[in-house]
Amino acid sequence: MPSALLYGAVASSALLIGAVAGAELDVPDWVVAGTLALASGALLTAVAFELFEPAVRSGGPWVAGGALLAGSAVFTAVDWFLDERMGGEEGTGVALAAGVTLDGVPENLALGVTLIGGSSGSGLVLLAAIFVANFPEALNSAEYLTGEGESAARAVGLWAGVGVLLALAVVAGQTFFAGVDRTVLALVEGFAAGAVLASVADETLPDAYEEGGPVVALATTAGFFMTFLLQHAA
Repeated sequence: MPSALLYGAVASSALLIGAVAGAELDVPDWVVAGTLALASGALLTAVAFELFEPAVRSGGPWVAGGALLAGSAVFTAVDWFLDERMGGEEGTGVALAAGVTLDGVPENLALGVTLIGGSSGSGLVLLAAIFVANFPEALNSAEYLTGEGESAARAVGLWAGVGVLLALAVVAGQTFFAGVDRTVLALVEGFAAGAVLASVADETLPDAYEEGGPVVALATTAGFFMTFLLQHAA
């Protein structure tokens, strides 16, 4: 439990840091784009080594692959619903919170799962990837909210609340899935991997390219390499 609380707090702290930066500072677009791209590369490493590979080991390629496709399909469907059925107003407080929660819950549940019976370095790559990804998401939205007339306190408070929810998801992942059958763990890890991959392809990389252009390719590669080295050092 203490490790899950610590990991959850560290991962979610990036939301608070990003919200404060977005509400109080004028951060250049290229910085936001570079951070989004860095996060994309980091998440690709985390998905491969800390989610999908363990899922294959636990449940085999067909179970893990089926869960991967299911996670991707569910994320895509719910994300489409939020965009289309809520009028595409991604800047509203409800839609922003729902979008980040949609991204974050599978990631943070999976982070908790990586801590079950693991070594001291378990989940470190996924933790780093989530931290890097959380920062620009909160920064972008806080900038939007304050630009639309919301107070800085309200913008930061929104993301502090989301951060608490996602931190609790890490604890839930470690607590509720401890001792379950390995096939169940494979389903959870595979589903989370699919959801994360879909979010990178559907949201993170397109947003990065829109704001930063082709330079995001280098930042994405750097994020992949950074977390690859971290994976082998852990």
